[in-house]
Amino acid sequence: MAPSHTLSLPGSANAAELAQGSIFFVGTATTVIRYGGLTLLTDPNFLHAGDHAHLGYGITTERLTDPAVEVEALPPLDLCVLSHMHGDHWDHVAEAKLPRTLPIVTTRHAARVLAHKGFGKAQGLATWDSLLLRKGEVWLRITAMPGRHAPGVLSTLLPPVMGSLLEWGADGEEAPRLRLYITGDTLLYEAIEEIPRRYPRIDLALLHLGGTRVLGLLVSMDARQGVQILRLIRPRTAIPIHYNDYTVFKSPLADFMKAVAEAGLDTEVHYLHHGDTYRFEVLASGR
Repeated sequence: MAPSHTLSLPGSANAAELAQGSIFFVGTATTVIRYGGLTLLTDPNFLHAGDHAHLGYGITTERLTDPAVEVEALPPLDLCVLSHMHGDHWDHVAEAKLPRTLPIVTTRHAARVLAHKGFGKAQGLATWDSLLLRKGEVWLRITAMPGRHAPGVLSTLLPPVMGSLLEWGADGEEAPRLRLYITGDTLLYEAIEEIPRRYPRIDLALLHLGGTRVLGLLVSMDARQGVQILRLIRPRTAIPIHYNDYTVFKSPLADFMKAVAEAGLDTEVHYLHHGDTYRFEVLASGR
């Protein structure tokens, strides 16, 4: 699908910067992705252990960990990708300290909320909509992937959520050098099955796990669903995030590690602790 919007980013980037990149794990679903001369922040959550994130309807959850870096120590950012408007993905620290001029790609619901808070460059996408960003010789296409945060009627009480497919390339190239899929806080459901039909090659995936439960109901993937989505999407490499950080996370990383070991998957899974960096290389024709 052709991008519905195009956004030019300041600064320069060249095709040589598509040869290698990195993902720094801050904690929860917060990462810093550096690739192609662009620096992206995902789901900014900078609360500390003992702080409480607000999930709506008077429900809060206590953070059990600290972020690997403070928001003030972040490198200069080109944009932010936000899966949805929840307190463990966008908190009051991010709201107070991120620049109001930062482009933010998110759901239409979250974009409206952010615009009201003064973030004038928030871009809202509906499922399968795309935004094309350009910086020098490099382009980045972000496409909203299906997401459902809860089963049944509870889904109407939680904010809309999206996954994101990020594709990087250079001017003159139609095929992307790298495809990165970020699941967002989704459960595994029938609409996810359309992703591998449209995008049979996914190089790297960031999996929002944790087995979050609200009012006793599962609202993010647990270990079992994490393995199921790996079997479905079949990324070459996967990195689990969004685990062990909050009291509402009921499926620890150890459960997922065990399930992966027993599953015999083709996907290579890398496990990051807070503050770890995953570095990757990309061939000119793709990984």
